[in-house]
Formats: sequence, structure tokens, C-alpha cells
Amino acid sequence: MRRRPTEYRRPAARRRLIDWIWFLLGIFLIAGLLLFVVHHFHQVQSEPSVPEKTPATEQVHHENNLNLTQELLSSNSYARQLSDQMTLAKAYIVISKEHGNLKLAWELSSQIRNCQRLLSQAAIKGEPITQEESDPVITSLAQLLYKAQDLHYDISTTIVTLKSHSNALEERSKAAIAQAAEFGHIASESMPKGLHCLGIRLTEEWYGNPEIKRRVEEQRNSPRLVDNNLYHFCVFSDNVLATAVVVNSTVSNADHPQQLVFHIVTDRVNYPAMAAWFVLNDFKGCTVEVRSIDEFSWLNASYSPVVKRISDPQTKEYYFSSGLDQGGQSKFHNPKHISLLNHLRFYIPQIVPSLEKVIFLDDDVVVQKDLTPLFSVEFHGNVIGAVETCLEAYHRYYKYLNFSHPLISSKFDPQSCGWAFGVNVFDLIAWKKNDVTARYHYWEEQNAEQTLWRTGTLPVGLVAFYGLVEPLDRRWHVLGLGFDMEIDDRLIESAAVVHYSGSMKPWLKLAITRYKSQWERYLNFTHQYVRECVMQ
Repeated sequence: MRRRPTEYRRPAARRRLIDWIWFLLGIFLIAGLLLFVVHHFHQVQSEPSVPEKTPATEQVHHENNLNLTQELLSSNSYARQLSDQMTLAKAYIVISKEHGNLKLAWELSSQIRNCQRLLSQAAIKGEPITQEESDPVITSLAQLLYKAQDLHYDISTTIVTLKSHSNALEERSKAAIAQAAEFGHIASESMPKGLHCLGIRLTEEWYGNPEIKRRVEEQRNSPRLVDNNLYHFCVFSDNVLATAVVVNSTVSNADHPQQLVFHIVTDRVNYPAMAAWFVLNDFKGCTVEVRSIDEFSWLNASYSPVVKRISDPQTKEYYFSSGLDQGGQSKFHNPKHISLLNHLRFYIPQIVPSLEKVIFLDDDVVVQKDLTPLFSVEFHGNVIGAVETCLEAYHRYYKYLNFSHPLISSKFDPQSCGWAFGVNVFDLIAWKKNDVTARYHYWEEQNAEQTLWRTGTLPVGLVAFYGLVEPLDRRWHVLGLGFDMEIDDRLIESAAVVHYSGSMKPWLKLAITRYKSQWERYLNFTHQYVRECVMQ
């Protein structure tokens, strides 16, 4: 019997199951499409419409962004009214405080803060200040302003008050300037404690050490003092430390210091200290002679107009009276202007009669280069070699002399170039030939009433040496380190001599700091007395 082949057809129940599955998938697909369509239609319906951009909408947009500057400049805005009231209120606050009305000042300040708060809020919100916001503040501030006016704080009172305050400040400023000048004058003329200490210690050494006196006498008999083949310098001073710096700086920069001879003259009080210092210290082999002005018996009232004037009671009153009664003119009453040491420069041929040429140095200079070439300068018959100053912050003759006086106007040219003492070469042969000392005496006598010039040694030097000046290169002598704070460093470095002309001397506390190093470089800090007195 034959077997039937296997039948691979699916049963009917299984086919019906698969049909139902496909049917359900179709239904779900259709439902999903319907939901998507409904959701999209709903979204389109709910989206807001974008209005068209018109000039009207642009204006509304700009109105919301407030320009506070335009508001303050507008005469009709409330911000402008608040700003004007604040300005006036601030002025009244100052006046009310000056009159002692602190309550009104506090009330005005409170309302000003309210105004500032309104303006700040308007700037933050970007909206103009409304009438409702500004009315309370404007009204309150206006009432306070009227109250201030009722108290006579009006414009005329304000102007008068401010003018009186301005005048008072001007007077105080003038008084402060005069007081500063007076104090500066006192400080510049007073002796620092260190210099006084140094003088005392050296004077004790002079009287306690006979060897010093013996060596001084030996130096006075030295043939080098009258040898015209050497280089001679004159220094007239009562300041031991300043003179020591002048001598030390000169020999330190000299090519042959042993060929230098110094003739120092001081007063009777400082002679022991000055002589002791130059005996106790060595200056590279140079010769130093110290003399007292009292040794010059020829320098008396019958010979010198200056000596005669010093002995006059009116002159003593003028130069030695209290500076508080001098009306701010204490610089003209400086006793140094009448000091014999200052006027000794006009008697150099009498002090060193055997010499032919000398260099005069002030005690407030520092030498930075070799000065011996100055002895070789051709003088062309002139007497004094000096650096002219008419190109700098100094003056011509008309600034020093009284050209309204006929004696001055008939003898001198007001535009003549001035020059400076401090570093000067003197041809003593030409001096004696022109009798400059007699010219000096003549002009001092003519100026007995101080009608030709005020005071000092430079004006009389200008007239005594008039027509007898040999100009030197300006690099030989740079002035102003005692008052000018803006001198070019290159000019100072190239100078043969720097001069601390002015009141701010390098040994004083009021010295200009940037220039002190040039002077202190030549101080002998290794000396015991300098360490104990000056460096304390």
C-alpha cells in the first residue's frame, strides 16, 4: 500500500491570525496619520501673527528706550525741572551751612536724594518721569527753596558771600607765600646744628693742641704763597664744611694738585676752627693759608665805605632788625649783603699783593674739572673773567640797577649782559692799572642811600667792572642748583663748576635732593668730627 506525501500547507486557523495582524497594523497607521494632521493644524491655528513693521511701531519702540540726556535738555520735561532745582538746592546747602542753619541744609540734602532717586529709576526703566511721580518732590523742594530765599539766601547774597570767600582765600594765600618766604629765609641763614658742632670740636682742638698753631705759622712763611708760577685760589667764608668741600673738590679734579695754593679768609670767630681743619687734613699736597679778616688793619672805616656803613646805627637797624617788621622784604635785609667777607672780593689785590692772577671761588660751589686752564685765558686787557648770564633765567643790567636814576642811566647800557660771581678769574695787574677798587668805593658811596640798587655784591660788581669783563665759556660755571629744580643733568655733568646759588644750600635740610650728591661726594666722612656732628 502506497504512503501519501507530506502536506506542507498551513492550516486555515493560522492564516486567519496573520490576516488579523495586518488589519490591526493598518488601522494603527491610519490613526497615527490622522493624529499628526490634527496636531499640525492646531499648532498653526494657535501661533500669533507677526505684525507688519510700520513707522508707528518703530516710534513706540524708541519711546520705550528713554534718552535721559535729551530729557535733561528739554525745557518741558520733569527731569529738567528736577535737575535745575537740585543745582540751586546744592548752592543753598553751602550757604546755609556757612550761616549755621544745619536743619535747612539737611532738609535740602534729603530732597536732593529724592530727586536723584527719581532720575535713577527713570534711567533704569527707560521711561520718562511722569507728573504724578515728580509733583511731590518738586513741590517739597520748591518750598525749601522759597524758605531759603526768605532767609535772604538770594542770588545777590550768594555772590557777595562767594566774593568775600574768594578775597579771604586770596589774602590767606598771599600771607602763606610771604610766611613761606620768611621761613625759608630764616632756615637758609641759620646755622645747622651739625656745622655748629663741628666748629666747636675744631675750636677745642685748636686751643688744646699747640702743634696746630705751630704748623699754621709755618704755612704762613711758605714761599709758595707768593709764587706766581703756581695756581692761586681765593675763598672767603665763615663756613668750615663748605670751604672744605670747595678745596677738596678743586684738588681732587686737578691734574697737578701739588701746584695749587689756596688763600682762605674767615672771621675772628671761625678762624680757630677753619685753621685747625686745614692743618689736621691733607689735601693731596696743595698749600692752604688761613687768615682772619681782623689781620687787615688797612680795612677800616676811613678806607672802606662798607666798613663805615657797618658801623652806622641805621645800617645795623636795617640789616639786623627782626624780619617780622620788614614787610616781606627780608631778602634785602640779609646781613650777608653787608658782610665784610662778602665784600673782600673787591680787595683781592690788597689781600695778595704779590700775585698776578687768581681764581675766586664762592663757598657754595663744587669743582668737577681741572680749573688750571683758566689761568691761560687771554683777557685782552680786561680785569675779570666771568660767565655771562643774560641767556639764562638771570637778567641784564636793567634788572639789577635803577635806571630811573640819572647817574645810572648816563653811565650804563640797560641791555648790557649780566654775569655772575662764584667762579671768576682776576688779572690783578690789569686790576691795579684800572684801579677797580677805587671804582668800587666810588659806587658804594654813591649808593649810600640805596637809590642806585637795593643791596648785594653783584650790582656793585656790575658797575665796578663795567667794560672790563672777559666772557668765559658757560660750561665753566653752571648756576642755579640752590633754587632751580629742573637743570638738565647733561649740563651739570659737563660743567667745570656747579654753583648752589640760591637759598637751598647743600648743607641745609631744605637743599634740593637731586643735587646733594655732587656736594656730599667731596665731604670727608671718614673724619671723626664729621661722623659725630654732620652725620648724626
